[in-house]
Amino acid sequence: MTSIHDVAALAQVSIKTVSRVVNKAPNVSPELQARVNAAIQQLDYRPNQSARRLAGGKSFMIAFLYNNPAPGYVSRIQIGAAWRCRELGYHLVVEPVSPGGAERFEVLDRLVAALRPDGILLVPPLSDDEGLLARLTEMRLPYARIAGSLAAEGFTIHTPERAAGRMVADHLIAQGHRRIGIITPPPTHRAALRRVDGFRDGLADAGIATDDSLFVQGRFDFASGIEAGEQLLALPQPPSAIFATNDEMALGVLTLAHRVGMRVPEDLSVAGFDDTTASLTSWPPLTTVRQPLEDMGRSVIDALANGPVETPEFLFTLVERGSSGPPSPGA
Repeated sequence: MTSIHDVAALAQVSIKTVSRVVNKAPNVSPELQARVNAAIQQLDYRPNQSARRLAGGKSFMIAFLYNNPAPGYVSRIQIGAAWRCRELGYHLVVEPVSPGGAERFEVLDRLVAALRPDGILLVPPLSDDEGLLARLTEMRLPYARIAGSLAAEGFTIHTPERAAGRMVADHLIAQGHRRIGIITPPPTHRAALRRVDGFRDGLADAGIATDDSLFVQGRFDFASGIEAGEQLLALPQPPSAIFATNDEMALGVLTLAHRVGMRVPEDLSVAGFDDTTASLTSWPPLTTVRQPLEDMGRSVIDALANGPVETPEFLFTLVERGSSGPPSPGA
């Protein structure tokens, strides 16, 4: 069986250099990386994972904890994180966690005892779970967050939620809508609540008075999109457009519109948030805000695997599709 010594001899480098290349350590020159990788390929060398763990004191596992009912959002982050883990020689372990209560601590304690992960990836709403963040800090377990809004230790990707909510408001107002319903996120989703703030900004700057009856809270899932849509469309003056703060709820509104015989966008415009795969395959395709979710997942893994890195700036963009358009005359 080929050993690390064989690779070092063929590449004419030290065993330590081979180990650094295999473990994707920083500050290895491209020339040395190329020599070592060529020797690895020629000898068909397969690093021994157990030896890697013993040598570096690492498990080469990263745990992804989530409590988000929107599968499209979670899966796209998971895809990016999983591919980056594979490239770096890590494994991604995925665990759903119930919100609040002691159960989430029990899940974390069992996970750490069994696998001893090198780091934890958190997405909303766990990104702002104060109790969970405190427990991770107490355990001295590195963690990285996507869209965390609370001040906390560790790597955090800050996202332009407020500006994105404003983009949706500006788009619908530019189409001619003045009575716009919004399906807001659960209160635990602090990052997504900033989308609502941005939406309010757009209304205020356009001189449109806020009508509280047009703000209906959802649960970030498909069913609550239908329920909130029913409540909005039952108003004495129903909205001509609805902005749902994630795609799952927007797809619920689309389904409801089809069910009651409304034309989209002629009778009702609908906009979502996240640009999940389903937003493109719905009919009509959904106007939504695109987050670079896979890239964010990759960046979090880089931070956990390689230590502190400069936080990249991720831009959100409005994707205009067939679900939004001008309101019908008199709407």
